[in-house]
Amino acid sequence: MNLIAAVDKNWAIGYRNKLLISIPDDMKYFREMTTGKVCVMGKNTLLSFPAGMPLANRENVVLTSDKSFRAKGAVVVHSVDEALKELEQYDSRDVFVIGGESIYKQFIEHVDTAYITYIDYKYQADKHMPNLEKDSNWKLVEESDEQTYFNVEYYFRKYVRK
Repeated sequence: MNLIAAVDKNWAIGYRNKLLISIPDDMKYFREMTTGKVCVMGKNTLLSFPAGMPLANRENVVLTSDKSFRAKGAVVVHSVDEALKELEQYDSRDVFVIGGESIYKQFIEHVDTAYITYIDYKYQADKHMPNLEKDSNWKLVEESDEQTYFNVEYYFRKYVRK
């Protein structure tokens, strides 16, 4: 199973249910990596999308404790175990955990590859994901050359579980 996220220097991922910054090449990278795949997310992540609609051309699996929540075009599950059961029908290499904070934390032990856009800046944030740099179970195996978006430097990184 994969994880994909954009993080800042503090491994922050969002503020007030929004991304910290929208970098066009990062959005393109996300689309290229996840189109035709399965995306696992929490309800707030889904609701942060335009019109709160699931991502097009992907299987959307939404984990929420809200038993009454429904999302047209998405499979709604209510526990990690239920999500894992739902995901058994897919090749794990085609599954991407896309957030938010609680979803990353709940699924990190099931993930073996993480695609991280590392933004070399500290933003005001209220949501974070586990810092793979501080976790001895993870190893950085690939890093792009420095990318820039206006004055922001960032890198595309790939981590694998040891």
